[in-house]
Amino acid sequence: MPGRTLVAAGTCLAVWAAGGSLAAQEPATAPASRPASRPAGAPPNLVLIVADDLGYGGIGCQGETEIPTPNLDALARGGVRFTNGYVTCPVCAPTRAGLLTGRYQQRFGFEFNPGPAAAAAAEFGLPRGAATATLAERLAPRGYATGLFGKWHLGYRPEAQPQQRGFAEAFGFLAGAHAYVPDRPRRATTILRNGQPVVEARYLTDAIGQEAAAFVGRRRDAPFFLYVPFNAVHTPLQAPARYAPRFAAIEDPRRRTHAAMLAALDDAVGRVLGALREHGLEQDTLVVFLSDNGGPTAQNTSRNAPLRGVKGQVYEGGIRVPFLMRWPGRIPAGSTFDPPVSSLDVAATLLRAAGHPEQELRALDGVDLLPWLTGTRTGRPHEALFWRFGAQHAVRRGDWKLVRIDGREELYDLARDVGETQDLAAARPEVLAELRKAWAEWDAGNVPAKWRRGGRRR
Repeated sequence: MPGRTLVAAGTCLAVWAAGGSLAAQEPATAPASRPASRPAGAPPNLVLIVADDLGYGGIGCQGETEIPTPNLDALARGGVRFTNGYVTCPVCAPTRAGLLTGRYQQRFGFEFNPGPAAAAAAEFGLPRGAATATLAERLAPRGYATGLFGKWHLGYRPEAQPQQRGFAEAFGFLAGAHAYVPDRPRRATTILRNGQPVVEARYLTDAIGQEAAAFVGRRRDAPFFLYVPFNAVHTPLQAPARYAPRFAAIEDPRRRTHAAMLAALDDAVGRVLGALREHGLEQDTLVVFLSDNGGPTAQNTSRNAPLRGVKGQVYEGGIRVPFLMRWPGRIPAGSTFDPPVSSLDVAATLLRAAGHPEQELRALDGVDLLPWLTGTRTGRPHEALFWRFGAQHAVRRGDWKLVRIDGREELYDLARDVGETQDLAAARPEVLAELRKAWAEWDAGNVPAKWRRGGRRR
């Protein structure tokens, strides 16, 4: 099939001594049980795992050679790796808004990050309504248990928090970043469990992985939607001491800490996948993993190679990310899919797998990817993909990409120049004009941003 290949720190450094005075707070874990059995045709479990600020080349299956990521690599070997997997924004919160709704976030004004809670505009958050329902809000009425463990970043007000947007269980924090180690180990923090502050002594990546794995054990007898948005490998650079010997050969202290944070993330993902295996749920579970945007190399040493650009830019390095999907027996193991796909497709794919009628999903901007992955459809899932991020914008149609950045338009042929080094705007003005027109037609369906960059009111 075309496009588808089958194959068998300076001052920022902070290391937490796991053997110190902080006692690990283990979650209530379900006892080991016999493998679960599901009736034929029963809806699958759905697991959506999101990394934060992980660069395109940041894990082993994407080219990383310095930092082993065995659990993520195993996930890729068990399913499909999208080589042209995109998110809808080069920063955190807007991408998550598009991911959970399946709609371009510019359709409802969620264009920028909100800034800290104190500075966030009163309008900040996902608007309520059928058109902006989250995956959890769509799945809960179909009998799915819903849980979120990690970073929310989609609203601070009580009515905008996870429990009001379809998640029956929630553990994590509301903001865009959080310390990984407790600075006040005996006091309640901004970590919330079902809306209430809790004392949390664990390294945060460990805690998120453990809580998510425990949810699998508790909810193993019925279909569940598990959303695990880690904050790793976002700054601050903080890592458990137990990983230090593994990366002692890395000279840059910031890179050493990043490596340890990534290893902890990989271990936490492995804990979640291990819970599925322990309870006999692997065959009944569709798992998706992706990053929310490209890596901010200067801040956390993440790598976007071979792409140009970083987090915050609509060059490929800001918007093309690691993107994996596994459903044993349904998605061919060890496959790669080369046509461009979007994080918008996650919602449509999960909802169709859960049994939502296709007509109910026509308002979404994403598509169900399973027909392309199973071979019942060929070609490209999307004619074009679009981006708008303030003064920056981009459109990819086929292998051509228009980028507007720093007040100028640039044109690239990604089939021959994935690093966006040769601007062809002057050489191919007819292509530039076509893409400019396509972007304008798409943008006509959007609304102005409801708040400015950093949370300032318009």
